[in-house]
Amino acid sequence: MAVAVVAALLSGCGDGGLARSSAAAADPGPARLVRLPDDRVINLRCSGHGAPTVLFEAGWGSGGAAWGKVAPTVSKTTRACAYDRAGYEYSDPGPLPRDGASIARDLDLALQAAGEKGPFILVGHSAGGLYARLFAARRPQEVKGLVLLDPTVERRSPQSLGDGLDGIRRRVTRCLEASQAQPKRPFEDPQWSGCVSARTSPHGLEIALRPDIWRNQLSELDEIFGRTSDQAIRLNDLLNYIPVYVITASDTAASAPKVGYGNPQSIWELQHQRLAFSFLHGWQRTVLSSHLMMNDRPEVVIDAVLAMVQAARANTPPEALAPSETTTTTDQPFGAAPPVTK
Repeated sequence: MAVAVVAALLSGCGDGGLARSSAAAADPGPARLVRLPDDRVINLRCSGHGAPTVLFEAGWGSGGAAWGKVAPTVSKTTRACAYDRAGYEYSDPGPLPRDGASIARDLDLALQAAGEKGPFILVGHSAGGLYARLFAARRPQEVKGLVLLDPTVERRSPQSLGDGLDGIRRRVTRCLEASQAQPKRPFEDPQWSGCVSARTSPHGLEIALRPDIWRNQLSELDEIFGRTSDQAIRLNDLLNYIPVYVITASDTAASAPKVGYGNPQSIWELQHQRLAFSFLHGWQRTVLSSHLMMNDRPEVVIDAVLAMVQAARANTPPEALAPSETTTTTDQPFGAAPPVTK
């Protein structure tokens, strides 16, 4: 996978950090702060009634607010819960390392503390796709479906550097250094560039000053192709009976290298197909979208989630996904494509 593609695929908020995930216009404030056994709090945002409960896991750099165009609609049909991972938005930072197993454990404990019960459908975006699968491994009998949106695919890098994330890592490290500086530098200082923006909410500015927030994000980033990938690899076929939808974004697929003759195919699509087909009931589909498909194509995400909910209620495998909207043989970005009817 090309370095630039790997970096782009991980971020749940485009430029990562707090710049967009804490944008004032999208900041709903805390919902329900549930306390974990170690006395940390996790912000859990649940609404709606019915089973199964849909759990939303955002990509790296984003909290529960990332699902604002999807979760409210899903909650009209069934229970829907989004949350802020440790160190994001309104949740306390967690102990290091912030690998996938630690993240999945936090979610498990938060649901127990809140009294939220299964069965569950897991929806994971980007790196959140890895975390969703690791949570499913903690409750394999309760998870009735997975919807993975442009998910990061596990791979083991020989070392943390050279994994395609160096640019993001340098920026978050600079944000950490800015938060540690004494005296504190004003947010207009260039060192804060990419850490906060004019759109960052007052709460986002407040937490940007906390070094432990940046340490959490940096540790999570370092573990994606380290411990987190190792943990996902060790799942083997533990979850292969759970139905899965893997939905690929055309923009990121088109940015990846291509292989084959005559009609070459994106390596990113092939990796997603391989992931989907490793399950007994797994389907892959490519849709016209940027990596942030919950923003670009919320109707696609909602339809997939509700199809999985319907199948779980009927205790049958879900229907196959619709055919892909595009083949990624051109590099035309989603933004340059004809308008999509919504």
